[in-house]
Amino acid sequence: MSADQPLGRRTLLVSGMALVASAAVPFARADDLPASDPRMGPRVIGLPDAKVIVDEWFSLTCSHCAHFAQEIFPQIRKNLIDTGKIRYRFHDFPLDQVALLASMVSRSLPADRYEPFVTDLLDHQDEWAFAQNIDPVAELKKRAALFGVSAAEFDKINADNALREAIINRQDRDGAFLQIQGTPYFRINDVPAPDVVGSYDDFAKAVAKAS
Repeated sequence: MSADQPLGRRTLLVSGMALVASAAVPFARADDLPASDPRMGPRVIGLPDAKVIVDEWFSLTCSHCAHFAQEIFPQIRKNLIDTGKIRYRFHDFPLDQVALLASMVSRSLPADRYEPFVTDLLDHQDEWAFAQNIDPVAELKKRAALFGVSAAEFDKINADNALREAIINRQDRDGAFLQIQGTPYFRINDVPAPDVVGSYDDFAKAVAKAS
C-alpha cells in the first residue's frame, strides 16, 4: 500500500488561510501561541507503563490513513492497546488545507475527545471530505458539532493562524528530521516501521518483535 504524499509547509499555510470563514473573527498572530499551549500537547492512549510505544503520523484526508483506521486500528485497540501491550501516540501530519483545519479542530477539543473525533473523521472520511457536491469545511463543521464544537467556536478555530502555523511548523520539523515521505508513517519504540500498514498480523508481528 503506497502512502499519501505530503505537501510543503508554505503551500499548506497559504492555502489554509483561505479557509477562514469570517473576516469578523480576529486572526491570532503566529507568535501569540506559547510553547506550553495545551492544544499542542501529546495525544496518547494506552497505559503509561506499556513496554512498546507506537507513533503514527497521519492526515485526516489521507485515504490510506482512513483504511488503516477502519480496517486495522480496531483490532489494535482491542488486542494491543486495551490489554496494556502498547501505548499509542498520534501525530498530526496534514496533507492539505482541509486536513489542516480538521487537525486544528481536533487539537482544540479536550484531550480525551481528540482520539474519538479523529477516529470519527477517518471512519467517515468519504462522507465529509470526498463526497460529491459537498463543501468539506461545512461538513467538517457539522461533524465537529457532534463533539461539542459550536459554530462560533469552529469559526474561531478556523481563524486561529497561530494554531495553524504551529501544526505546520511541527509537521515540518517531524518531516525533515524523520524523513517522512507520506502517510500513514509509523515508528515502534522510535524505530521506523514501514511494513505495518498492510494488515493487523503485520502490525502485531512488528509489536511482538519490539517487545
